[in-house]
Amino acid sequence: MTEFLIRHFVKDWEQTDDPAVRQAYGRLAGITGILLNLFLSLLKLMAGLLTGAISITVDAINNLSDAGSSVVTLLGFYLAGKKADNNHPFGHGRMEYLSGLFVSVLVLLVGVELLKSSLDKILRPSPVEFSWLSVGILCLSVLVKIWMCLFNRTLGRRILSTAMLATAADSLADTAATGTVLLGLLAGRFLNLQMDGWVGFAVSLFVIKTGWSSIKDTVDPLLGTPADPALLTSIEERVLSRPELLSVHDMILHDYGPGRRMMSLHAEVPADCDIVTVHDVIDHVEREIKAVYGIEAVIHMDPVCQDGETTRLRQQVTDLLHGIDPALTLHDFRMSEGPDHTNLIFDVVAPYEFRMQEETLSQAVREGVASLEGGPYCAVVEIDRAP
Repeated sequence: MTEFLIRHFVKDWEQTDDPAVRQAYGRLAGITGILLNLFLSLLKLMAGLLTGAISITVDAINNLSDAGSSVVTLLGFYLAGKKADNNHPFGHGRMEYLSGLFVSVLVLLVGVELLKSSLDKILRPSPVEFSWLSVGILCLSVLVKIWMCLFNRTLGRRILSTAMLATAADSLADTAATGTVLLGLLAGRFLNLQMDGWVGFAVSLFVIKTGWSSIKDTVDPLLGTPADPALLTSIEERVLSRPELLSVHDMILHDYGPGRRMMSLHAEVPADCDIVTVHDVIDHVEREIKAVYGIEAVIHMDPVCQDGETTRLRQQVTDLLHGIDPALTLHDFRMSEGPDHTNLIFDVVAPYEFRMQEETLSQAVREGVASLEGGPYCAVVEIDRAP
């Protein structure tokens, strides 16, 4: 069914990097979510009125909020598909993240309100009328929500959409919630247990947990997350496949929304190279990264000397850093000779989890460089942080 809907309602459905195609996926997911959630909400409201069960009514309101969430998701994909303009030169792709955040907050707030209603039913219980029609409605809802989870998960993974994956997680939680309501209704009928308020309480906790988890999933890309190590390794290998480029560092991926990524990186080149030739190589590599990974790349050239003295001192400084901590590395190493001492200029890369204070580390490096044989040497060092 999912493939049928994709092939019939998403034009060029395989071109998932195209913003227009992503928008079509979002439109399909949003309209499907609105129709199915409204349908389930109306059925459950009817069942809740027939039985007087707060748990069923709570579940119905949860579905109604899901329909509202689908409206927000639909709007988010529409806005995310807008092209770049003077005020937003990097496009509107992050609107998808913002819409996902709004949906997650809405789910969380609904969960809190449902929790209050359930607590009131626990403190002031009232009888629940059993109805096989209500049982049938709840069973149908479980089946529909399982399909919606699989549907949104498939679409979300295909276009790498956090909003759709959040909706899939919400549908899975709804499945568990409705299943709990169903068990509570059956327990009241056959075991004479008044569990309506407690089941509503459990469902509310499901909703709150889902909302909180989804908030985290949508906030992370807005704040910025590390790039996939496998992606960085692949790009580094592609860059270094050119013999004119010696090493790569300071690789930073900027995410402006799905399908809108930019990268900056530094490539070390021989100081005595033909700059025009190397510039042409770098231009070609930038175009290659765009074609293969869909990432706009900007590569900065760092000239490095490869004479024997520079190479010897670079290795000594590398050994010095490894003596402080094996995780430390360096780049942009160069020498500047003066009348009474030689400056060794380089950047030290320390992991984010490295606990030594940056000033303490700088002092340790300066003292170590000053003690190297053949000096006097003076370290001019910058500390970079990297994953």
